[in-house]
Amino acid sequence: MPSEVKEKPIYAVAAAVQLPTVSDSEFEASLAELRELAKTLGFTVLRTFIQKRASFDTTGYLGIGKRQEIEHYAAHEAGCEIEAILVDHEISPSQARNLEKETGCGVMDRTMVILEIFHNNARSRAARAQVEIARLGYMAPRLREAAKLAGSQGRQRSGVGGRGAGESHTELDRRKIRDRIAELQLEIVAMEAERKTQRARRQERQGLASVALVGYTNAGKSTLMRALTGSEVLVANKLFATLDTTVRTLHPESVPRVLVSDTVGFIKNLPHGLVASFKSTLDEALDAALLLHVIDASDPGFERQLEVTDTVLAEIAADVVPRLRIFNKIDHVGDAAAQAECTAALRAKYPDCVVMSARRPDEVALLRQTILAFFRQNLVEAELFLPWSAQQLRGEIFAQCEVLEERADAAGAFFRVRGESDSLSRLREQFDLVS
Repeated sequence: MPSEVKEKPIYAVAAAVQLPTVSDSEFEASLAELRELAKTLGFTVLRTFIQKRASFDTTGYLGIGKRQEIEHYAAHEAGCEIEAILVDHEISPSQARNLEKETGCGVMDRTMVILEIFHNNARSRAARAQVEIARLGYMAPRLREAAKLAGSQGRQRSGVGGRGAGESHTELDRRKIRDRIAELQLEIVAMEAERKTQRARRQERQGLASVALVGYTNAGKSTLMRALTGSEVLVANKLFATLDTTVRTLHPESVPRVLVSDTVGFIKNLPHGLVASFKSTLDEALDAALLLHVIDASDPGFERQLEVTDTVLAEIAADVVPRLRIFNKIDHVGDAAAQAECTAALRAKYPDCVVMSARRPDEVALLRQTILAFFRQNLVEAELFLPWSAQQLRGEIFAQCEVLEERADAAGAFFRVRGESDSLSRLREQFDLVS
């Protein structure tokens, strides 16, 4: 039997400039996030180079001394080939080009790293289209800068003004990008319309309530999704494991039936183009009756992550949707005493929150009851009469209502039920038609 071929490790270094307005804790949290992004993309980060500056160096992001330090490390100390410098900010093409030239290593800024992860993980047609729009949007300004550089060099060589051949070629590329973005946007509009129609039909047909899981990437949303729905959804300890919206029914099935959807995770400094491009992916949050805001209780920086989620939800106008804060991964917070102390502190600061672990069935069951209580607060009790001649509709009653009591006489069956008023009205109409 042939032995497994191990993938060759890809080595990188991280680099970041700390500006005076950024606190040490915020700076360290951002760097830790960059290293997690690198891990998701398949990089092994060997070393992190940091520099405190009043502003970014306009020529190469880092100061010349730090650039020389990276060059020396890559050439003489690393002991392996450094494939890339991962920069914890979005930098200009000229900064990236100069940094690459002086260090001898490829350069990827934070935005490019995130775009590559999205590109690798997108599965559905909608997600792939959204990612392509974001990548093209990232490329367009870089082509403009390349055009300026080509024009400047062309004038220096020829001694005359006007556009060089390189600039004309760049203009052609830019036009192709604009055309492709327009084409993709039309596709997305069509897919959104189709998806909304399907969702409306599904909810009208089944009377389904809807819940959307939102929160920071890697907060445990997919694990909670699987626990609530009993479905086999991808669970991976990496950032952006879920890009495509997954929709499942709350398990065991309830009255009313509840749809649970997972959404793409949020992240600090998510490129604005991606927020816009992934708006349709986050539409589940807009359409939901209840948001489950999942937060990693074991992460020391969870308050910053909570703020990021709040900000993004406000950007897509989902901040008006009722929300339940769920502090997940409490089982990762030390021993039992530490967990109890953390739980008490969280409940004191966020009185209506749920503190739990998605891996503890009893706590998942309590969350399920909390979700059902939210949707049952507007249910009404009523009595339905089903004549014996219409017993084929008996299943509809159990599907759309909670049956509290059943009795029968010579004419038919009587059901005392709890359900949504609209569902009860539709059932009565059906019974009238067949009786």
